[in-house]
Amino acid sequence: MPVTREQMAAVLEEIALLLEIQGENPFKVRAYRQGAEVVESYDGDIVALAVENKLDGIKGLGEALRDKLHELASTGELGFHKKLRESYPDSFFTLFQLDGLGPKKIAALHKTLGVDSIPSLKAACEAGSVAGLSGFGAKTQTKILEAIGRIEQAATAFRLDVATLAAEEILEELRKHPDVLRVSSAGSLRRSKEVVGDLDFIVATNDPAALTKFFGALPQAKEIIVQGDTKCSIRLEDGLQCDLRAVTNAQFPFALQYFTGSKEHNVAIRSRALKHGWSLNEYGFTGNDLPTVNEEGDIYKALGLDFIPPALRENRGEIEAADEGKLPRLVEWENLRGTFHCHTTDSDGKNTLNAMAEAAQELGLQYLGISDHSKSSPQANGLNEVRLAKQIDAVAAWNKEFGSAQFRLFAGSEVDILKDGSLDFSDEMLSSLDWAVASVHNATSLDEDEMTKRIIRAMENPYVTMLGHMTGRLLLRRDAYRVNHEKLIDAAAETRTVIELNCNPKRFDMDWRWWHRARDKGVLCSINPDAHSTGQLQYIRFGADVARKGWLRREDVLNTKPLAEMAEWLKLPKAKR
Repeated sequence: MPVTREQMAAVLEEIALLLEIQGENPFKVRAYRQGAEVVESYDGDIVALAVENKLDGIKGLGEALRDKLHELASTGELGFHKKLRESYPDSFFTLFQLDGLGPKKIAALHKTLGVDSIPSLKAACEAGSVAGLSGFGAKTQTKILEAIGRIEQAATAFRLDVATLAAEEILEELRKHPDVLRVSSAGSLRRSKEVVGDLDFIVATNDPAALTKFFGALPQAKEIIVQGDTKCSIRLEDGLQCDLRAVTNAQFPFALQYFTGSKEHNVAIRSRALKHGWSLNEYGFTGNDLPTVNEEGDIYKALGLDFIPPALRENRGEIEAADEGKLPRLVEWENLRGTFHCHTTDSDGKNTLNAMAEAAQELGLQYLGISDHSKSSPQANGLNEVRLAKQIDAVAAWNKEFGSAQFRLFAGSEVDILKDGSLDFSDEMLSSLDWAVASVHNATSLDEDEMTKRIIRAMENPYVTMLGHMTGRLLLRRDAYRVNHEKLIDAAAETRTVIELNCNPKRFDMDWRWWHRARDKGVLCSINPDAHSTGQLQYIRFGADVARKGWLRREDVLNTKPLAEMAEWLKLPKAKR
């Protein structure tokens, strides 16, 4: 089977990893990492060129690397890679999923304790063996156990993007079945929770047994957990459980409402139904003088409520607002006119500035804010002042040649917030940018008070447009660093600093639970993908869903502004925005 661009890059990345573990020359390690970046970002069909052995002249690919890529692309495997891998079981590579464990530490654990999997590492930590190793200690051992705990949790929890992709594939299959009258996903996915435990599907049909049988036979099903005449549960290859409930067409609105949840929302809704003299469950109303229900919205109407969008159904004031006719008109992804916070090959992005601009236009956006890392993030190839000035010129040149009233680039930086709250660039440097997003990338173990003061000091800078990924969390992988959300939101309101909703599905940071407060304080949100490739620009669709969960309206989101208005807004002094 022919290899893909992604597979070729992954092989080079793994070679770099294995060479680093073995203590190989760092320049050699870097050559393979750079080769992986070239493969991922090359604009042409690099796989075809590798098959034909026509990689000469591509910057970053030396002769030895070109030969290896030719072998890999033309045969489907690479002997050098296979030989390197022979010394390690597949389970060894799962160790790299653990936050805070780099190749050097993993190499030490493997060499001294024979650690070759997460279970063996957990056993070594619980025995106290890791704490005794040079360069580790009790604190590191504790952090490793915490990271293992997050990995174990992740085995039964899935990010929104992963769950959405799986759900869309299954929905597509279900819609093809001739006995399906209506079908929808439900559960926490429909409510746009950042992490989901399983998937729920509701199907209206006149032949429920046929649908449960069909569901159990889906190509995605690795295992049938339970199968009956009206319900079937399957498990996918990655462990995600999917539950199908087959109901009649009349029952469909009730089942959809019930299984969408949340539990707390449903309890309040059923309590309200009792006050009307009705009982409400997943099959319908019971009682006297029952209302006519054809759609889910009819249930809410019968209870004297405006329709409550699924994203809001968390019993966090939505029922009271629906009763008073005060539900907000929530932002839609189609309202977004542009976005900020993306990276290019100038730092740690996978695609060039040109490619990112083209992808943004293909997505229908009117502007894109470039923000490569600053110099205090060497792990991300951060830009120093000279390189940033060069990029500012490149953005200006691009706008001069390709920009128009329909699309332009804004020159920016993801500038590091240093430990004391100062910034990685001088005010003079920052003033030459169209905008800047300030983010924490190091010294993340500060206590809550120190971290909060650090970030507030950064927001007080007149050239900081936005605060990036407020808590630094990586869902199911790394806990948030400690911050006082109330104080940061209040400071953002006072300093006119935008808070980003970093909609990379690994982050969704700031958390949706805080956006209602921020909105009420007048703090603007910017839905930013933190895109490191062209495809990741599409994360803004998820961002809009999560923004809705935070009760945000179109007017609460900065990047709903059209291009001309956005350009004028950025020109304003920060205090007047």
